Amino acid sequence: MSKLDIDKDIIRELAEIMNETGLSEIELESGSHRLRVSRGVSNVAAVAAPPMVAAAAPVAAAPVEAPASADASSHPGTVKSPMVGTAYLSAEPGAPVFINIGDTVAQGQTLLIVEAMKTMNPIAAPTGGKVIDILVANEAPIEFGQPLVIIE
Repeated sequence: MSKLDIDKDIIRELAEIMNETGLSEIELESGSHRLRVSRGVSNVAAVAAPPMVAAAAPVAAAPVEAPASADASSHPGTVKSPMVGTAYLSAEPGAPVFINIGDTVAQGQTLLIVEAMKTMNPIAAPTGGKVIDILVANEAPIEFGQPLVIIE
């Protein structure tokens, strides 16, 4: 049996990415090797995965047109997705949304949740300010780097 060569620099880089983005878990796969780095976060465990049921009423603002999305990317208060996943605007179906347009948020306050690989990842406000736009709909698939919210 051969010893698995572990590159500690890669683990450190993944841990740094986790700290910068607020992720609780990150996984890297290369060929037949897979490396998962995770940390225990007590507040993430308290958020239950929403069951797959149709919502009674939409909880998000109207979809944003493509040109506005391009402008959102360059706005200095844009909060972008740190991962690919599904956006949830509330902790569970029927629960109040985390934020509304016009709300004032504090740094570190949960804006929404991104589910990635069955893990609920709260997306926190990087700075305090006023929410001027919510760019994703509840249960919408999102991409890495996609603008989610704009805070001024």
